Amino acid sequence: MKTYSMKASEIDKKHYVVDAEGLVLGRMAAVIATVLRGKNKPTFTPHMDCGDNVIVVNAEKVVLTGKKMMDKKYYRHTGYPGGIREKTPEKILESGSPGEIIEKAVQRMLPKGPLGRKQLSNLRVYAGPEHPHEAQQPEPLDIASMNSKNKRSAA
Repeated sequence: MKTYSMKASEIDKKHYVVDAEGLVLGRMAAVIATVLRGKNKPTFTPHMDCGDNVIVVNAEKVVLTGKKMMDKKYYRHTGYPGGIREKTPEKILESGSPGEIIEKAVQRMLPKGPLGRKQLSNLRVYAGPEHPHEAQQPEPLDIASMNSKNKRSAA
């Protein structure tokens, strides 16, 4: 028996919508990365972008467990000597770009390189409950019901 390898013409992409309200960031990002890669399909092919498109709404209501909201740090470098900069998730949420936290978490779970960048481009994150993708008829992806630990109250 031969190993099945999908061709580009056989790829069928769906659209899923995820409501991030009350979901734990890392658990949600792991499920989203799996769907973006296509590993949830029986026709998964490692060298093809056979994953689906994911739309995340209510990104500002995502939950980080423990003291990660204040203690976790995202680093970047300006390219100049002494140019290391850091942000906490709390500052990112205050600055008005909450999708940055979800995008970064998912990006770090995808493969590095051209294929990973292509798969990440299939992710759309919106701060509020509205999104402009109704024409694609997205199916809801209920991450909260997959495991009781996936959803927490924002306390």
